[in-house]
Amino acid sequence: MSPRLALLALPLLLAACATAPKGATNAAADREPDEYEADDVLLRNHDVPHVVVAEAFVTASTPDDNIDSPASWLQDGKLMLVASAKATDQLVVYDGDTGKRLRTVGGSGKALGKLSRPNGIATIDDRLLFVVERDNHRVQLFQLPDFKPLLTFGEDALQKPYGLWVRRKGAGYEVLVSDAYMAGEDAKGDDIVPPLAQLDRRFRRYEVVQADGKWSVQAAGAFGDVSAAGAIRVPESLFGDEANNRLLIAEEDVPTGTRLREYDLQGRYLGRDVGNGQYVAQAEGIALMRCADGSGWWVASDQFADRTVFHLFERRSLQHAGSFAGKVTGLTDGVWLDERGDARFPQGVFYASHLDLGVAAFDWRDIATALKLPACPR
Repeated sequence: MSPRLALLALPLLLAACATAPKGATNAAADREPDEYEADDVLLRNHDVPHVVVAEAFVTASTPDDNIDSPASWLQDGKLMLVASAKATDQLVVYDGDTGKRLRTVGGSGKALGKLSRPNGIATIDDRLLFVVERDNHRVQLFQLPDFKPLLTFGEDALQKPYGLWVRRKGAGYEVLVSDAYMAGEDAKGDDIVPPLAQLDRRFRRYEVVQADGKWSVQAAGAFGDVSAAGAIRVPESLFGDEANNRLLIAEEDVPTGTRLREYDLQGRYLGRDVGNGQYVAQAEGIALMRCADGSGWWVASDQFADRTVFHLFERRSLQHAGSFAGKVTGLTDGVWLDERGDARFPQGVFYASHLDLGVAAFDWRDIATALKLPACPR
């Protein structure tokens, strides 16, 4: 989520990065609300049970981009991949099967089609891409595959948006956007989390529809629990499961206890947290593998600086089902799971940002084999 030294990819610098705050090279304007200083963010320093799954590919490193979040779509039966590049105000398009970099979209600015600090992204129906822009305080909608910009929304209400989740609703779409507004800074320049009573707008809801060839958006309210148990102090990632009326939200505030909180799709905290006993570094990206029989697994990243651990939780019960790490993938922010796959990934593919430098891909068959998961009916 926050900018880091591109050279973090070099093993010789990992120890130094462990004692520096996330975003050690950032200017004040680039600071992220989830930055923290700690000496316990290296997986090699912690006994976290996991299996190792080799990456199917890792894209070429592009240090200038500061890659944050990936998403995919199918184009003529083949996977395509796009990721947000925070530092260059672009979207980077890759071949979803090989990781080859194909093109960039966007560029700095406020006009339609331009971007400012793009962060969370999501595709839907293989025809639309939603992009959160932190510093333009908005969400922008693009048409796929040509990336034609269609509209922006949220500028009148969003203060510091980061993540989003999109689902079909009626003839259109519902978009939930996380907003990491803070209550200023302390004497050290660190963000001050607002009082609990002011956390009732952590997530905003929008309804996006198309009629007569024109797109329009309507604000549909805000939500956020204000209890000590259910409030989200530092928000970003969220993902929903309509079949179980469930919304999982990452609490990234380490002092409070980083984990996933269970809400319903109406925005009510259900009193249960996920990942207690599993998360050690920081809860980040969330994805869901959905199987035709209603089973499946949540996959969520624990952001160690050297190698990210990905925790799996059973879809219905939310019980921990195992954890894996890649051979090299680390410091993961956003993740994306395409359960449909293509000829290259016939059982699906899991994408994860890697060291702010690019995107790693994992074949679901390799994950399922390593963790001895049952078959996922399609």
